Formats: sequence, C-alpha cells, structure tokens
Amino acid sequence: QVQLVESGGGLVQPGSSLRLSCAASGGTFSSYAMGWFRQAPGKEREFVIGISWTGIISSADSAKGRFTISRDNAENTVYLQMNSLKPEDTAVYYCAARDKFLTTESKNYGYWGQGTQVTVSS
Repeated sequence: QVQLVESGGGLVQPGSSLRLSCAASGGTFSSYAMGWFRQAPGKEREFVIGISWTGIISSADSAKGRFTISRDNAENTVYLQMNSLKPEDTAVYYCAARDKFLTTESKNYGYWGQGTQVTVSS
C-alpha cells in the first residue's frame, strides 16, 4: 500500500514561488508515475503536471513556463516548483501515484495524498 504525504503549501503573494513536496512510502517509488492535481472551491479536480517512471513530463497549459516537477527516487519524493504564482492558482494540491505510465486523468490514479492548501492572495 502506497501512502503519499504532501507538504509545503501556504499563503503567498502573487508573483511568489512555492515548492510542494510529496513523500511516498510503501511500494516501489521508482516504478510509479507521479502526478500533481489541484482542486479549487466549486471546481473539479484538474491535472497540473506529472512525471512518468522514466522521467517523461507532461503539464497542463496553465502550468507551462511556471511550474516544474522533479523526482528524487532515492528520497521517494516528488516536488512541484511553482513560480510566478497567480490568484487563480489557489487550490488544494494533491499528489497521486500510479504504475509507470503518466496519464492526465485523475480516475487512473490509485493512490492519493491528503492534499495541501495553496492560497495566492495579496
């Protein structure tokens, strides 16, 4: 059983940066694709960015040029670096894991963290 724990969320001003972490335990982290999703109040959960087990990265248009993802298989951790944050980035951010191959569909991920709140406001 894989357990995922996100951290690093908080309240920041527009234009700021934030790095989220997702620590995994159980399973074989290096064989998982890891995705970051977010859900704003009243909206559906949406894919932000993800990385496959081989390091292939896919990102939503909203993340391109501002967000990056990286993984440290030795530390069983995936990171989401968010730069130039905007108020519309405000959401609960979740990390998710599935076997090997990256997909943008949340229904294809079997393991989820509890989420971390990111609020971008002046």
